[in-house]
Amino acid sequence: MIPTETLRDIVIQQKAAASLPEGNVRRDLLDKMLKLLPDPRVLILTGLRRSGKSTLLRQAFLGRKDYCYVSFEDERFAGFKSSEFEQLNGVLLEEYPDARTYFFDEIQNVEGFESFVRRLQDQGKKIVVTGSNASLLSSEFGTRLTGRYKALEVWPFSFVEYLRWKGIVPGKDWPHLSEKKALLARSFRDYLLEGGLPEYLRNRDADYVRTLYENILYRDIITRYAIRRQRVIKEMVNLLASSVSSRFTYNALKNGLGLANALTVKEYVSYLQNAYLFFELPAFDFSLRRQLRSPKKVYLVDPAFHRIAGQRFSDDRGRLLENAVFIELRRRGSELSYHAGKRECDFLVKEGSRVTYAVQVCSSLERDNEQREVEGLLEAMERFRLRSGLLLTLDQDETRSVGKRKIQIMPAWKWMLSA
Repeated sequence: MIPTETLRDIVIQQKAAASLPEGNVRRDLLDKMLKLLPDPRVLILTGLRRSGKSTLLRQAFLGRKDYCYVSFEDERFAGFKSSEFEQLNGVLLEEYPDARTYFFDEIQNVEGFESFVRRLQDQGKKIVVTGSNASLLSSEFGTRLTGRYKALEVWPFSFVEYLRWKGIVPGKDWPHLSEKKALLARSFRDYLLEGGLPEYLRNRDADYVRTLYENILYRDIITRYAIRRQRVIKEMVNLLASSVSSRFTYNALKNGLGLANALTVKEYVSYLQNAYLFFELPAFDFSLRRQLRSPKKVYLVDPAFHRIAGQRFSDDRGRLLENAVFIELRRRGSELSYHAGKRECDFLVKEGSRVTYAVQVCSSLERDNEQREVEGLLEAMERFRLRSGLLLTLDQDETRSVGKRKIQIMPAWKWMLSA
């Protein structure tokens, strides 16, 4: 058991050290988060390790008087057990006498934290918790707090936040001004290669990305799920990172890794998704059984990891662009699949039971790919009776009519600014 005075030292020191990092960027998610603070439900922030959750917490509570804050990332909490929460709460009540809102960073590090959170909520406290693994929303937590929590996902910087970090605040007329338009296009190409990991953008240290990648792999995957085949999962990560924006199957990965069972591959992929490192995209099908059997497409949370985890393909701008569009659609909360027919359409966006629009992505429309890309989009539009579709490129900007259907061709950076 951790002595009470040690807990007091931790709480006081964390309170004194709570500040915003140099070059702090206001996150777009902050306004949504602040609107939810009066809501009695537990607010859960999940996302990739070091994607900015702790900074977002500080942006929410600094300047307030009715809060308390604990980061369970502190190594002095090693061995802290759920039975010690009441002891910690006693310290918090003494050091934060006006606390009505509890901010708990990486509380998932403590097994059994759900009961404590539920008890505080029953006492009328507002609880905000963060976690770097989607298992924070495990079935146990869902059972204990059914209908009593709201989850938000925190992602690396969006393109808008990346511009904000660079000190660029686009005006509404910028896409129509040649010099400003060129600045936005150049910045977007940089964003496709650099990504949006806040700390990496501050220090430009490749070793930081490598250390972060290893922490995610070992702490959030290998240790959490007690994986003994470490070599296999490392090889899987390399294969997936080298196949970003491409199709894959569990059987193909199984064969490439020399495994006997595709179910092991499926489990490992789910662990990577829980850690917000990779994401799989299913093919659309009205039959769930056929959808489960179809090849998936794979995407990586941030391009900075390409240098560490897989073969670099910085010259393949189309794949980088498609990956960036996928992450932006996920950031916007879209329910996604891809369309596989005679041709492929990269993204279908579904609202409820209905596909509402289709998105095709390529770096540029040229003679050798134009027919394939346009026909893939049109095929999806016809199947789902869509009157318009979106085709995102790096630079092209025009509208085409094909029969009664309209295709809006737009630079991806312009689309990302329109959110």
